[in-house]
Amino acid sequence: MSKRLLILLAVLLLAVMAVAACGGAKTKAPAPTEAPKAEQPAATEAPKAEAPKEKEVVIGFTASQTGKYNVSSTRQTTGLQMWMDDVNNAGGVKLADGTVVKFKAVSYDDESNKDRVQELYTKLATDDKADFLISPYSSGLTAAAAVIAEQYGIPMITTGAASDKTYKQGYTVVYQAYTPASRYLTGAIDLLMNLDPNAKKVAFVYENSKFATGVNEAAKAYAEDKGLDVVLFEGYDPDTKDFNAIINKIEAAGPDAILGGGHFQDGSTFARQLYEKGTDVKFISLLVAPPEPTFAELGDAAVGVTGPSQWEPAAKYTPDSAKAAGLEWFGPTGDSFTKAYQAANNGEDPSYHVAGGYAAGLILQKAIETAGSVDKDAVMKALDATDMMIFFGHIKFDTSADAHGLQVGHDMILIQWQKDGDKLVKQVVWPEAGATAKPIYPIH
Repeated sequence: MSKRLLILLAVLLLAVMAVAACGGAKTKAPAPTEAPKAEQPAATEAPKAEAPKEKEVVIGFTASQTGKYNVSSTRQTTGLQMWMDDVNNAGGVKLADGTVVKFKAVSYDDESNKDRVQELYTKLATDDKADFLISPYSSGLTAAAAVIAEQYGIPMITTGAASDKTYKQGYTVVYQAYTPASRYLTGAIDLLMNLDPNAKKVAFVYENSKFATGVNEAAKAYAEDKGLDVVLFEGYDPDTKDFNAIINKIEAAGPDAILGGGHFQDGSTFARQLYEKGTDVKFISLLVAPPEPTFAELGDAAVGVTGPSQWEPAAKYTPDSAKAAGLEWFGPTGDSFTKAYQAANNGEDPSYHVAGGYAAGLILQKAIETAGSVDKDAVMKALDATDMMIFFGHIKFDTSADAHGLQVGHDMILIQWQKDGDKLVKQVVWPEAGATAKPIYPIH
């Protein structure tokens, strides 16, 4: 065999052996892989509760920062602002849809001027887009504001505005917080007759203003119905500072009692001059001025003077008295309101003008809560249905076409300044059920 053939056979043999070796080896299985895991949903945080939507509601009003109504108006505004702060600081008013209402005040100085009132309430309605209105202080200024409120269809709660006539003009959007003027001095006449059945003669001396005239005309009719003799019925200019001529007429008529007055400045001046002149009279009851804490600055001239008040810190309107009367209670108690005011005002007691401002806010707040809305028609429907007690007293409105919005729930109380040692204190003397002291009679 040739060498060449032997080499070829050797190559073929090696190839066969290589193939056999490859054919007998087991192929290595691929490394097992884990079955794909089912995709887990990503962990999510619990959905956060959405913050309630807030709505700013504009409360428009004017205040007499200057002019003759300054004292009473400033106190009224203080009470209204106190209410607004209380509501806003407590988180606002929650509506039916979850919206939270916070209140914003827009206010201007009306300068105790009726023309300014109409101009400024028009501005509140048009430029400032006020959602609701609060009246200025005094019946005369409120009568001017009521025209604008009705013209623009904006609900207005009135406070410091007692004249019945304002609510007998066919208005539909005006609601009165105060006892009407026609019932302001009737309690004083009742007290006089209770103290002295022999009292016969009464003199009425009053400011020639819408409010005071209405009060005294109603009181005169009431006195005559009770059999009293009205020996003097005399009006005076609102700016009167010297009452000597009128006091001479009083002394000539010889009445048992003097009733009348108007507002703070004229009433306090009249009381002081009656005392200085030594006028011999058994009973005095004046509007507005005596309930003010600063009336005590008259000293001895204040002693014995009575005055009708819409509210006093001693007034006992409580949740229990509301329950006894079958009425719903709403808002803070008189004690908590008084303490809050005292804490912010160096211990001074709030006057009824302060309380009236706060009460106006409470009335509006309750109507919004009842309506569950700030829709004006819904709020007025709730106001029409109001029949509740607050710290200020019973609140209910006439809903007739002839006197819509006239207050028919709230009653007056009568206060008298008396001495407690060297200190002058204000006591509730009528009605008897709410009296804190027996009345001084006669006062001279």
